[in-house]
Amino acid sequence: MLTYLKSLPPRARHLLRPAELRLLVRRSEVGLIAIAALVGVLAGLGVAAMSWISSALHQLVFGIAADERLSSASGLNPLIVLGAPVGGGILLGLLLLWMRKWRKKPMVDPIEANALHGGRLSLTDSIIVAVQNLISNGFGASVGLEAGYTQLASGLASKIGLLLQLRRADMRILVGCGAAGAIAAAFNAPLTGAFYAFELIIGTYTILSLAPVVVSALLATFTARLLVGDAFLIDIGSFGAVMPADYLPAIVLGIVCAGAGILLMQGVTYVEELARRSSISPIIRPAIGGVAVGLLGLVDNQVLSAGHGALHVSLDASMTISALLAVLLMKSLASAISIGAGFRGGLFFASLFLGALLGKLFAYGAPYVFAHATLTPVIYAVVGMSALSVSVIGGPLTMTFLALELTGDFPITALALAAVITSSVVVRTTFGYSFATWRFHLRGEGIRSAHDVGWIRNLTVGRLMRPDVRTASVTMPLEEFRKEFRLGATQRVVLIDEAGKYAGLILLPDIYAAPREDVDQPQSLLAYARYQTDVLLPTMNAKQAAAIFDRTEAEALAVVNNQSERKVVGQLSESHLLRRYSEELDRRRREVSGEI
Repeated sequence: MLTYLKSLPPRARHLLRPAELRLLVRRSEVGLIAIAALVGVLAGLGVAAMSWISSALHQLVFGIAADERLSSASGLNPLIVLGAPVGGGILLGLLLLWMRKWRKKPMVDPIEANALHGGRLSLTDSIIVAVQNLISNGFGASVGLEAGYTQLASGLASKIGLLLQLRRADMRILVGCGAAGAIAAAFNAPLTGAFYAFELIIGTYTILSLAPVVVSALLATFTARLLVGDAFLIDIGSFGAVMPADYLPAIVLGIVCAGAGILLMQGVTYVEELARRSSISPIIRPAIGGVAVGLLGLVDNQVLSAGHGALHVSLDASMTISALLAVLLMKSLASAISIGAGFRGGLFFASLFLGALLGKLFAYGAPYVFAHATLTPVIYAVVGMSALSVSVIGGPLTMTFLALELTGDFPITALALAAVITSSVVVRTTFGYSFATWRFHLRGEGIRSAHDVGWIRNLTVGRLMRPDVRTASVTMPLEEFRKEFRLGATQRVVLIDEAGKYAGLILLPDIYAAPREDVDQPQSLLAYARYQTDVLLPTMNAKQAAAIFDRTEAEALAVVNNQSERKVVGQLSESHLLRRYSEELDRRRREVSGEI
């Protein structure tokens, strides 16, 4: 590699320096597109590698053939089906034990990174998450690999951005490029991957982000197809035509899928809460969860792993109502137990599989309610896939484009869009969260999307305040105070009590507007003190401080170190706060529009 670099012309070597690459990206949209192309290739390589490792683990652990899928394989050894998830749980527990000692900081996923940290992701943590996901999926836990795909690809993108010292806006776009490439490669669906990035990772669509994200998604798809061929293709098979009368049952199916998605998310939360309340150590929980998954796998191995093979079986085969209902309930239970017990993975593919089952189940009853409906069970399955997955994952356009790229049929896509919008609206109005944002909510984070709110948290009172504060003791006589602080020398003075704590804020005009005190009856400075209980803390962000200013109608407030000690460390005026807040808002707007 070094020999190759030395053989390059001086101008080419100059452009490969990190500083020059950074300038190229900052000054030219083409530079950002070039970096996004690299991210897309890396994402495709990562997806192909993880897919190959997962398949190899299935063959090694369960003894299936190379052309078989675990969830549709036949002749599995019952002891292995029962023991493999337990073994995977034990490995995860050992990894968690190691992480407790060496990696104590919490893991950050791409949505949280873009919402709070300006696209900064730890590559080491991303690799650890990918390994955890591979162990979980490879040993049969009912989770998909999409969470590992996006985490690894986004971590690689963030690392490249950090090496090039890119701006916050460029970092966020680059992380979106990584996630777009991962999803595009995972489903052979570049449009789906691109809109996954826009809706779920970046949080918005802009002209500036369009080209990098799409380029990354396309190159990731091509790379994965080159390495693994058609392994990621979902074969829908033959399907019928769509008529105008079919939209009503599709909308009703969207409502049903919204309810099922909410139940699934709450089921995962219930299992997690049950595990937390128990006295079982988090290190042992995955193994115990593996026992439950293994027992469900003995009943029907369609619940194992992500469910690619089972999805094709359910789409192709004509299953009875009881069989569909049994697989639907067991897969939902296995997914909830797997994630709730501590296995790493997501619900992306599980929601697609469950949506297909629910759609086919709905197809049995639709002719009795909607007499003029003409949809085939396969079309109901496609609509159910999109509608249920949007209720869990979010991203209405993402799931609509997935239906388009799976079927290549525009009438079915329009039908799926109607169901997706219905499901999305029902979930937002009744539940309010997707699976990722619901988990943020349970942790106490008020994140509803990947919109960049991290800069607001970084714009703290401690950064905005003035540390040069003029103070006076509450015991100072009024006449002495007038001599010490002449009118016009300052606007306000902070009062300090005998213990050195904040006691109030005095406005000088109040002192000089009052009549001169009687020498025989001196008046305390506390009589003129304002905002004795209203203070700011250095850790408050601009939004919180603005709310306090609005409530107190104060022009300025003192800043204390904390509410217990109340040591004065500075002061902040409302005008300065609003000016800096407005400047940052304008800066973010210009970054999004590409003006800077």
